[in-house]
Amino acid sequence: MMTKLLPNERLDDLQIRGYEIIQSPGRFCFGMDAVLLSAFANVKKHEKALDLGTGTGILPILLEAKYPGLHYTGLEIQEESADMARRSVSHNGLEERIDIVTGDIKEAASIFGAASFGVITTNPPYMIGDHGLKNQNTALYIARHEALCTLDDILRESAKLLKVKGRFYMVHRPFRLPEIMTKMCAYGIEPKRMRLVYPHIDKEPNMVLIEGMKGGNPRMQVEPPLIVYQKDGSYTEELLEMYGMNKSEHKMEE
Repeated sequence: MMTKLLPNERLDDLQIRGYEIIQSPGRFCFGMDAVLLSAFANVKKHEKALDLGTGTGILPILLEAKYPGLHYTGLEIQEESADMARRSVSHNGLEERIDIVTGDIKEAASIFGAASFGVITTNPPYMIGDHGLKNQNTALYIARHEALCTLDDILRESAKLLKVKGRFYMVHRPFRLPEIMTKMCAYGIEPKRMRLVYPHIDKEPNMVLIEGMKGGNPRMQVEPPLIVYQKDGSYTEELLEMYGMNKSEHKMEE
C-alpha cells in the first residue's frame, strides 16, 4: 500500500533495512548529526529507549534498525512533526516497535514516569536564544534554538527518566562543552565517553558526541576523532559506513 504524502513531503531512503522516512524541506530534514548519534549510541536487547525532541522520528527509526532494543519512543512537541514521524513508523511497519508521543520535554518525566528508560538519546537545539541566525520559519527555529526547551530541561528530565546506570547520548556543539559537562555532573549524569567530529582533519571540530551514565563513576573515555571529509572532498570510509553507503558519489545532507 502506498503511503500518502502531503504537499511538499517526500520519502527519503535511509540506506538501512529498506527503511524510508517522510520529510518536508519546509520544516526540518534530518542531518548528519542524527546519523552520527545513532551510530554512537547503543540500545541493548532488554532496554527501552526514549528520544527527546524526536522531530520526524529519525533517531527511533535508525536505532530500531541498528540495535536489538526492546522498544523505542520518540517525544516531540510539534504536532506536525510528530504526525510525520507516526506516518514514517507506519510506513516501515514499525508500530509494534516504536511509539511517537506528542508532548513537552519539560514535562517528560510526568508523561512517562521516573526510571522508565535504560537509554535516552537527544539531538537538541544547539543555539541559545538568538545566538546565530534567527530563521523566520518557526519549525526550523524551534529545531535549532532553545526556544521551547533548554539544556537544563533536557538534563533534568533525563536524570528523572533514566534508570540507575542508564545511559544518556547527545550530539551537540563543542563551543558549549564546558556548560554541558558541568550540568551533566550537576544532574547526576556522569560523562563517560566523548568523540569530537571534524569536517576536515585540519579544521576545528563542529560536533561532539557525548555519552553519560546516571549514577556512573567519574571516568571519561575520549575516543579518536571522527573525520567527515577526505582531502579530495569525498566522505571518509568511516562516515560512509555509518550511512550504510559504499560509493563516495552519494550526496549526504548536513
